[in-house]
Amino acid sequence: QVQLVESGGGLVQAGGSLRLSCATSGRTFSRYPMGWFRQAPGKEREFVSSISWTGSNTYYAESVKGRFTISRDNTKNTVYLQMNSLSPEDTAVYYCAARSTVAHSTSLQDYDYWGQGTQVTVSS
Repeated sequence: QVQLVESGGGLVQAGGSLRLSCATSGRTFSRYPMGWFRQAPGKEREFVSSISWTGSNTYYAESVKGRFTISRDNTKNTVYLQMNSLSPEDTAVYYCAARSTVAHSTSLQDYDYWGQGTQVTVSS
């Protein structure tokens, strides 16, 4: 059974940092791109960041560029999202997702496996 399990969310003050983790099991995701998406209340789910299977290529939404860093450890089947300089606008449920093909994509429709999400709340 394929599983993606996010952790690391929580409540943080503006300007603070959080590190999200996504542990995968049931399938070897080390050969596939992984991504992070988020969904704020009343808004559509949106792309945040993604990483190629080697980790050598990373992509970011403009809104998080320079503040968030995605990385992966294929030996641990885990993807991370380091979030710095957080603002209330970053408040959302953050989802980890995985593709089942090697091609990269920033479109949520192209991701086949999803975690249950982890809540990130940034207070002002």
